[in-house]
Order: sequence, then structure tokens, then C-alpha cells
Amino acid sequence: MVEPERPAPSAGATGPAFVEIDRVWMRYGGAGGTLALRNTSLSVAQQEFVAVVGPSGCGKSTLMRLVTGLWPASAGSVKVAGKKVDGPLSIAGMAFQNPTMLPWRSILDNVMLPFEVVEPHPGRLRRERALYEDKCRALLKLVGLDGFEKKNPWQLSGGMQQRASLCRALVHEPALLMLDEPFAALDIFTREDLWSVLQNLWLARLPTVILVTHDLREAVFLADRVLVMTSRPGRIMVERKIDLPRPRTREMTYSPYFQEMVQDLRGHIDRARQDEDVAHAG
Repeated sequence: MVEPERPAPSAGATGPAFVEIDRVWMRYGGAGGTLALRNTSLSVAQQEFVAVVGPSGCGKSTLMRLVTGLWPASAGSVKVAGKKVDGPLSIAGMAFQNPTMLPWRSILDNVMLPFEVVEPHPGRLRRERALYEDKCRALLKLVGLDGFEKKNPWQLSGGMQQRASLCRALVHEPALLMLDEPFAALDIFTREDLWSVLQNLWLARLPTVILVTHDLREAVFLADRVLVMTSRPGRIMVERKIDLPRPRTREMTYSPYFQEMVQDLRGHIDRARQDEDVAHAG
């Protein structure tokens, strides 16, 4: 049973908070609109990898938009790097379910895009373009796309496009990486390959990461901590620390500990769904 509403303690990491959401409420459509988040608090330490899971429609993607400054909270506080979020963050990189590659640009030029729009890079790009291109090529090589720089997105598979999308999100070395169901559209084999790709990218650069996913195995494989949200209106109901060494391997997914963590998370989400059904029935 989900606890009744109360001031929610922050679900936090052990280090200083880099992302801090404090008693946030989010309602769409004015006073009579949909309440997406209710009294939601959480914190994420610098360089921590956190996954957020929960029932469909619980407000996971809303959290992403609040942290990146795309939407303002109706009430409460959102801070990143100690500063109140009051607009789109320049220190954040983002990747979504669909790679959203620009079809008229090569893979290299797609990955270069953040350098054209994120300060202080635009002013330097013209005089140092060769250095920027070398940086992009090195990142593409790291994810197995060496030799595909001049290809157009439509010439690559969905998994390869998603690798390029991750490179684009990370190439300007953002302090914060926000991932909203980045592998949901891919088959299970490609998805599991990209878990390792993402893990390697994170270990190489150690940005702070918030991953929203419906895949509990993905959450346990990638995250330092997994946060479980209630049904809408969402808030953090449970957090689980994942005690697996890094780098993590596919073989670990078959271990009793891994399976137990997945089942534990699934149990909490099932209970959240049941509580939602009871609330609707009432």
C-alpha cells in the first residue's frame, strides 16, 4: 500500500546533491488540470547514475522536463549544481527514445551539432573545426561507429543511430545527461548491446545521469540507484541501491542478486498499479 500523502523526505545519494528536487508539484492545464507530480523530492549526487522507473503515466518524463528547465514546476524547488532551474539548462545533454537525427546531415555533422549551439563552442568552432571534428571522431570510434562519419542517418540501423545520438548528447561534455527511454524502440539484443555502450561512455566521462526507463533489467544493469515512482500523481516511493561492481557484464544479469533486484522493483510497481486501481474504483 502506498503511504498517504505527507511531506516527502528527499531520496538522495550519499554525496552532495548535484540535482535536487524539493517538494515539487506539477499540474498541467491550470487549477483544474491533471496533477502529474505531488510533493515529489529526490536528489542525485555528482557523477551518480540514477534510474527512475514506475507505472506508465506516473510522471517520469515530467521529472526530466523539470530538471532540464523545459517546464517550470507549479510549486516546490528544482536546483542543478546549486542553482535554481529557471530556464533550459546549457549544462545538460539529452537523448530520447527516437534518435532525432537530422536526415540531411552526415553522422559526423549530427554529432557536431551541440558545438554549433552550446556556449562557448560556437565562437571557437570556425577557427578550431579540425579539433572539434577529431573529438567527434574519437567518440564515434568509442561506440563502434568508426568509418560511418560520412554516412547519412537513413543509411544506419536504429541501434547505430542511437549510438550516434548518445555521442551527440555527450560530445560537449555536459555535466548532466538526461536519458528518456533511449533504447525503448530497439530489439532486446540491440538494447543490451547499448547498455554496455552507455556504461562505457559514462565510465569514460562520469557525467551525472538520470535515466527514465520502463525496463527494470536496464535500470538494474546501468544505475547506482533505482528510484520507483507511485502512480500519478507521482512521487518517489522506494529507492534501491544497486551493489554490483563495474564494469557490469551481461553475465551479471543472470545472477541471483540481479534477478532479485528486478523482482523487488517489479513488486513495488505492481503494488503502485494496484493502489491506482483501488483509487479509481473508489
